Amino acid sequence: MRIKHLLVPAFCALSVAFAPPVQAQDSAAEDPVVARVGGEDILQSEVLALAQTLPPQQQAQIALIFPQLVEQVIDLKLVGDAGRAAGLAEDEEVVQRVKESEDRIISQTYIVREIEAQVTDEKLQAEYDKFVQENPASKEVRARHILVEEEEQAKALITELDGGADFAALAGEHSTGPSGAQGGDLGYFGEGQMVPEFSEAAFAMEVGQHSATPVRTQFGWHIIKVEDSRLAEQPSFEEMEENLRSELSRGVYLEMIAKLRENADIEIVTPEAAEPAEGDEAPAGEGTSQ
Repeated sequence: MRIKHLLVPAFCALSVAFAPPVQAQDSAAEDPVVARVGGEDILQSEVLALAQTLPPQQQAQIALIFPQLVEQVIDLKLVGDAGRAAGLAEDEEVVQRVKESEDRIISQTYIVREIEAQVTDEKLQAEYDKFVQENPASKEVRARHILVEEEEQAKALITELDGGADFAALAGEHSTGPSGAQGGDLGYFGEGQMVPEFSEAAFAMEVGQHSATPVRTQFGWHIIKVEDSRLAEQPSFEEMEENLRSELSRGVYLEMIAKLRENADIEIVTPEAAEPAEGDEAPAGEGTSQ
């Protein structure tokens, strides 16, 4: 069956040491027995742990492939029992690899629990409040513009606007910029989001005002009209929570490592450089007297 064929690599990858469930179940009802091998229970959580090693598209079909996963865990138990019967539990290589796995799991669990203990809801809220205080809402303006190639044409259009012409209509008719089809509407933007000359002119204008003189940028000559201004919305706590948690977690980890290193007796042994083989010439400037 094709599904079982796809599961073979996952079985092989786990054949050295089977990872226990990532999360312990609260009760037998939540983690039922799905099979028995020689009287030893195989729990649902063991099968789900195997499923986590599969590609996402297969994990999405867990209900379909669950019976095949149970068979894979049964095979793994049988192979493990055979290995123990052959004395591999005391094999030097196995013992070393088990120790490496144990060290890795213990260190990962320690890190996770330290972060969980220190990255609290209260600290996350405090970090968010600090961010809001240090990054007050900034001003945004909504503007339209008409972009033309020649200064004289821009001046002529300003004369029309001074006489009461409709800005959006002129933008649609004359602007060479991509916003011309929308009456020159650029939407809301903050300082620094446009080229400096344009931004400086727009933020110096009052709402409802249009340029008294053309504004030159690398794109040509602009006539600007500011239609509205507002304070930009600050990101909500929910929008920032993931980044805040990541930053706090990184800080906890770095502080933990620094303290452990401070109190540890660490010696880094660098292998000596290999001596040149007999007959090899030393690099120029080395090992020779001047």
